[in-house]
Amino acid sequence: MTIGLNNNKMKDILGYNVVLLLSISILFFSCENKKELSIGDKSASEILGNSSYLAISYGGYREKTRDIQPTISELKEDLKILSAMGVKILRTYNLQLEQAPNILKAIRELKTEDSSFKMYVKLGAWIDCENAWTSSPNHDKGDESANSIEIQKAISLANRYPDIVKIIAVGNEAMVHWASSYYVQPSVILKWVNHLQDLKNKNKLPKTLWITSSDNFASWGGGDSSYHTKDLTALINAVDYVSMHTYAFHDTHYNSSFWKLREKDKKQFSDFDLIEKSMENVYLHAVSQYNSVKNYIDSLGINKPIHIGELGWATVSSDLYGKNGTHAADEFKQAIYYKRMREWTNKEEISCFYFEAFNEHWKDGNPNGSENNFGLFTVDG
Repeated sequence: MTIGLNNNKMKDILGYNVVLLLSISILFFSCENKKELSIGDKSASEILGNSSYLAISYGGYREKTRDIQPTISELKEDLKILSAMGVKILRTYNLQLEQAPNILKAIRELKTEDSSFKMYVKLGAWIDCENAWTSSPNHDKGDESANSIEIQKAISLANRYPDIVKIIAVGNEAMVHWASSYYVQPSVILKWVNHLQDLKNKNKLPKTLWITSSDNFASWGGGDSSYHTKDLTALINAVDYVSMHTYAFHDTHYNSSFWKLREKDKKQFSDFDLIEKSMENVYLHAVSQYNSVKNYIDSLGINKPIHIGELGWATVSSDLYGKNGTHAADEFKQAIYYKRMREWTNKEEISCFYFEAFNEHWKDGNPNGSENNFGLFTVDG
């Protein structure tokens, strides 16, 4: 559906958008100040689901290539911005480059400079299948060499920064079948989760460190029954909590029934109200996918915390989600989505690692590709 707006209405909406974004920041910052946090380190069990510890996915890359790593100074600048928003937990994705270790260094420096500074990390370890990113990936086996290096780095950093690293996530969207270049079967993830849990039991990792894998809702049993395997059940039992992803933004194209409005609604409501109605459907879609995972896990007789490892909304798209596509991408809809998701997850005591903090323009050669433009902030803030 095309949602068109005249110039006056667009000015009204953009004005509302700016006020809304400022209000969100002020609201969360004020709430953070009003809620006195107890002194001392917190464990994952204490910070996950706690609305005083807002979570976000973070990449600090400012250039069009990851060959240029963000400096410690640049990372500290970003961390101060996020802290002012009330963000207290960051999610990283891999340890192949220096960014994640440098984030930990930057946090340590900020804590040394200001004892009241608080920031925790969900540390991601990237997992690939055998022959990943080639024409013949073997999804039944992992890339033993690369994966073991990632896991060992995660272990080392978790032990070096026990006051900061509170979660290790084994893999990112590493089990979902549409990740055809690199996905693995749950048994591969399970192997590494069990390894990390065993190290905790042997006091070779902090006892309070939580282990999970961060993956699409379908990978956690909330979608197609092809994912419902014994190894997935074993994995759900093995992790400390389930970290699931839900992407209504992408589904406006790939699973769009919730996004398409009825003809009678188009005639009955104003453009502004149609957008509000569409975004309410987006909220319900995200809730539905979360509940589908919960219902599956409940059906197994397993009691396990479930938090959201990723959800997000792009502001720019010249591809599937722009003016020649679903018309989903813009700042106004992102503002509505962010506010609605925070309200829901805070109320339900669900941690939501919103994707993402800043735009990252290394992801797509097209500057206006949606993957480059999921940030709440542009590259320069």
